[in-house]
Amino acid sequence: MLATAPECDAPAHATTLVTEVGSPVDARAAWLDDQSLLWPGQETDGRYVLVYAAAPTLVAEPGEAVRGADGRITLTARGRSADPRAAWLGPGVVLAVPAADRVRLPAMLRGSWLLVKEDGQGRVMDATRTQHALLLDALYAQAAELWPLGATRHPGGSTLPGTRFAVWAPTATQVSLCLYPDARAPAQRSLPMQRDAASGVWQLLLPEDLDGHAYTYLVDVWAPGHGQVRNRVTDPYALSLTTDSERAVVVDLSSPALAPPGWADTQRPNRVTAATDLVVYELHVRDFSAQDASVPAAHRGKYLAFTHTASQGMHHLRRLAEAGVTDVHLLPVFDIATVPEDGCVTPSPAGAPDGETQQAAVVAVKDRDCFNWGYDPLHFTAPEGSYATDSANGAARIIEFRRMVQALHQAGLRVGMDVVYNHTSAAGQDPKSVLDRLVPGYYHRLDERGAITRSTCCDNTATEHHMMARLMIDSAVVWARDHRIDSFRFDLMGHQPRAAMARLQQAVDAAAGRRVHLIGEGWNFGEVADGRRFVQASQRSLAGTGIATFSDRMRDAVRGGGASDNGTDQIVRQGFMSGLHLDPNELAAGLTTNDDLLAAADLVRAGLAGTLGSYTLTDRHGRQVSLAQLDYAGQPAGYAAEPGEVVNYVENHDNPTLFDANAFKLPLATPREDRARAQVLASAAVLFSQGIAYLHAGQEILRSKSMDRNSYDSGDWFNRIDWTLQDNHFGTGLPPRPDNESSWPLMRPRLANPALRPTPADIRWTRDAVLDLLRIRDSSTLLRLRTAADVKARLTMHNTGPDQVPGVLVGQVDGRGYAGAGFATLVYLINAAPVARTVVVEPLRGQALAQHPVHRAADAADRRAAQAAYDPQTGRFDLPARTAVVFVR
Repeated sequence: MLATAPECDAPAHATTLVTEVGSPVDARAAWLDDQSLLWPGQETDGRYVLVYAAAPTLVAEPGEAVRGADGRITLTARGRSADPRAAWLGPGVVLAVPAADRVRLPAMLRGSWLLVKEDGQGRVMDATRTQHALLLDALYAQAAELWPLGATRHPGGSTLPGTRFAVWAPTATQVSLCLYPDARAPAQRSLPMQRDAASGVWQLLLPEDLDGHAYTYLVDVWAPGHGQVRNRVTDPYALSLTTDSERAVVVDLSSPALAPPGWADTQRPNRVTAATDLVVYELHVRDFSAQDASVPAAHRGKYLAFTHTASQGMHHLRRLAEAGVTDVHLLPVFDIATVPEDGCVTPSPAGAPDGETQQAAVVAVKDRDCFNWGYDPLHFTAPEGSYATDSANGAARIIEFRRMVQALHQAGLRVGMDVVYNHTSAAGQDPKSVLDRLVPGYYHRLDERGAITRSTCCDNTATEHHMMARLMIDSAVVWARDHRIDSFRFDLMGHQPRAAMARLQQAVDAAAGRRVHLIGEGWNFGEVADGRRFVQASQRSLAGTGIATFSDRMRDAVRGGGASDNGTDQIVRQGFMSGLHLDPNELAAGLTTNDDLLAAADLVRAGLAGTLGSYTLTDRHGRQVSLAQLDYAGQPAGYAAEPGEVVNYVENHDNPTLFDANAFKLPLATPREDRARAQVLASAAVLFSQGIAYLHAGQEILRSKSMDRNSYDSGDWFNRIDWTLQDNHFGTGLPPRPDNESSWPLMRPRLANPALRPTPADIRWTRDAVLDLLRIRDSSTLLRLRTAADVKARLTMHNTGPDQVPGVLVGQVDGRGYAGAGFATLVYLINAAPVARTVVVEPLRGQALAQHPVHRAADAADRRAAQAAYDPQTGRFDLPARTAVVFVR
């Protein structure tokens, strides 16, 4: 047994070996490949050199010669350019490395180096660090692709004992493996690893089967701004971890020991034959059971809560599945940085409906409590430990995660997973930085001066770099292949290259042996906006890929306003289903016109037509326009090429819940029953739309977060769900101060108003009405047409143009000869007006239409819908106020 290195067990995660002196902080130049660099803003005058040293001792002061260099490479200026590989940097001088000197680059990268502009006497005119990700890709990525990374038992498929460890760290000067017998014991040994020069991979093959052992790496590397450091770091390819992610754990995901009983025989639900069959229910693991008294206390908020088939929560999920929900999408369940896995606390707030004490109690312990949404990745491919009953046991979290997946599959639900590859929880020398302490400056996207960009709220990763894209793809493959994840939702997917997402789609499909559906946030913003760095996986760039993006078009038209509204805008900007023009609230009266209402109606119709750029309708001006020509805030309303490329929704974990938004937007005197009806109408718009349907957990039971606009760290209190349907938790205190204080004066009177709080009967009615809508969608492929050609040929929008009956949407779908249609014709009508409406649809005159069988059933929830009438002689429909109804032939 070799002696252990002290750093294997040291309290600190890093040791400074040599402190850096005198180097510039900025990195204003970037490598384009292994032959050239771009230095923006510079001209071809002067002499350009790369200077380097094995130790971080370089000093480059203006007007003096460089000191502390071990060597230098004189570069050739090739003229000015705005190279497409670094177009975001702008034009500058392109500098070429002489062919004879390129052999020196790998050694240079393992020390410190600077790019310097000198005058004729060798004095520094300017100096900068360089951004070197593309250089590392050019030198190592192709060879590194051949290496399996992480800890591998029985490498090469051998039945003989053995464990291989492999980590990519091309700029490191030394890497050692720290081995531990378990989660808490001191290291048994520290072993040097061997570097493969072609790939930059450090590896070590040991003859023992180290199943269940814990490990970390000691990595000696140059870290800008710090010097030569020795970092103790976990494995970015870790498949399991010990408590609080302190150590990675050696596991074999194919081992029978990690398979729950019946795992091999449990069948996935075979419910989705096309992307448009997807009806997704977004759910947080802790929200699901933290407050469910029908779950044993030890399993509340845990993976195992899903295994209690008699619980209130599982009873609710089965009802949703039976009605037509296909996928439960779990908010992040990979390893996250913010929830203590041992000893987290849960406050017990109390106070008035509009009181401040509840939020104060939550905020006081927000860094120590048991709740966070989880958009703060630490390890992308290991299950989160706070949801396991034993976070220290690397096998337990895997088995319990799989038992959850198994239980959902047995309940008839596919399992989707929210993944966050667009940023990490930390970077630099932060103890919770994994990637950047292994290969400083590579895994994250840098700005023009070399600082890590943070447009996604945290340290943005650079999936345009080969090994970061590989990590993302390899991780997704593990979840799909080894943990049987059926679909993925990508957080801020627009920050990733379309090409990387296309490769990921191919990889997960191949690994799983089936189609794995990908949906994501295709928002276009930040340093990558408008294709500045690459073709993004964003709304308008993914047409034709089969990858779906969330549409804000219908969402905003239905809800009113936008996702970032604050102050009185939350009240004034009503939506189509929350009273726009037809039922103005106290602040909106007189501020809107009928044209505003018709414009919103056209955007809702765009959603009903699958947001297809090529679909045509008659707009509010009477013009025949494609949805690509219909305006949405200066963008095309229609952007998808196929209906399976759009996700329709009106509520998700972000922003206020729909109920809370309507507490602002609906007139204060709106009866409880009509508040429930407005909620159902918004859900009807989603479920009648072509494309993928998406519901937020609790949307069907009037879920409230007491008006919290950003509950990511608001604890269990503001994120509660009551599956007994007794309470929606509106009026349980002012939401947390940091994100809501400016709106407290507007919230107080509403939270204190008991008339806004629904009764248990209102909650049950809403659930049952949404279940009926789900059954209607599930009954016919006409509400989930497969192709754009089908939508254009079969879907007709009625009651359009300048003379339409305001507030009424009418869609007709032709089912003749269509597989799974069930009906020759299907007509849906939504009356968002607070009063009854009559609409005459001439093309439907003479049709033998009857209400959908779901409406005619004895236990149908919405008895008002049963009052909707159709006169075949005139084509006239009489619609009760705030009602959605479907007629069929």
